Amino acid sequence: MKYKRIFGIVLDSVGTGAAPDAAKFGDVGSDTLGHVGEYYAGKLAIPNLQKLGIANLRDQPIQGVAPVDAPLGYYGKMQEVSAGKDSMDGHWEMMGLPVDHALSLFPNGFPQDLLDKITEFSGRKCIVNTPYSGTDVIHDYGEEQMQSGDLIVYTSGDSVFQIAAHEDVIPLAELYKICEYTRGLVNEPPYVIGRVIARPYVGPDKDHFTRTANRRDFTLEPTGKTDLDRLSEANIDVIGIGKINDIFSGHGIKTGYHNESNMDGMDHVMTVMDQDFTGFAFTNLVDFDAMYGHRRNPKGFGQALMDFDQRLGEVMANMKDDDLLMLTADHGNDPGFKGTDHTREFVPLLAYSPSFTQTGQSLGTRSPFSDFGATVLDNFGLQSGAGSSFLAELK
Repeated sequence: MKYKRIFGIVLDSVGTGAAPDAAKFGDVGSDTLGHVGEYYAGKLAIPNLQKLGIANLRDQPIQGVAPVDAPLGYYGKMQEVSAGKDSMDGHWEMMGLPVDHALSLFPNGFPQDLLDKITEFSGRKCIVNTPYSGTDVIHDYGEEQMQSGDLIVYTSGDSVFQIAAHEDVIPLAELYKICEYTRGLVNEPPYVIGRVIARPYVGPDKDHFTRTANRRDFTLEPTGKTDLDRLSEANIDVIGIGKINDIFSGHGIKTGYHNESNMDGMDHVMTVMDQDFTGFAFTNLVDFDAMYGHRRNPKGFGQALMDFDQRLGEVMANMKDDDLLMLTADHGNDPGFKGTDHTREFVPLLAYSPSFTQTGQSLGTRSPFSDFGATVLDNFGLQSGAGSSFLAELK
């Protein structure tokens, strides 16, 4: 069957167990869903994900979330082939553009010549310049930044250049301008960085600082054509919800919605469901990652999953027979694991349509992530640059 509308939702960082190459990333033993389930000790209530087969796709159980005898959807998992485990790598690979070469990492901070250029451009000094938790760095240096007007510069285990500043000290427009300039410095060797991220925060003091939804990602321009471009060139509607527009630098996207939160993102999904269009609505829900994974907060992560599950029920109830829903993730970010970085994991793959007549079938382990985008393209009669469609398996 061919579908008029496909809704792809990426549960950012909701991994489902260490990938075969996890040792390369120091992530052996990571399992985002498994460890969240352990934390909740049998009280993790995600009935809609459960009905779709979230527990059926796993080799190890999720405590309190049993496999079901007859899943409503098709289930499986995907294994990444890209060189990194960042959101950019995962999303690009999903859309037919695996990242073959590792991006620049800075475990000891950024080179001084790069910081000097930013200072010359902005008139502001760069402080910190080391890998740091985003919430910890504003706690430890936010008051200094408010007094000096400097830029808090930090990174992580991923290829990211993050700049934090208090919104009352450095206006958003200025912060974005500095980040845009920085983006232009790190697009080619010797420094090729996946994302420059503006990290504004507010609050009166270190015990009350909070990061705001005015975050903005300045992502490396796609290095080739993506499946979003292929859809757009064929006059198929492409709608980006959440940070999708940032990740693809707007390429191939007809309409974009900025999310304030997961729930705001789901509001946008429901809004789009009420629209008459033919095409692909691609959503990223980042709170799992930004709010709970990086902060190693399994309680908040689990609650976000349960909140999403309730909204998932609304989506399923409002789907038309010629709608297809596909759920996945871009990487792991295990809140029960060491460190504060993303984790190299398998990601879930769930597919559902009210028109399915033969459900409860496994899609197996798909690799690369590009099988996701190839399926979308196949539905609209297009060929992917990478990956194999599983559209014919959905019946």
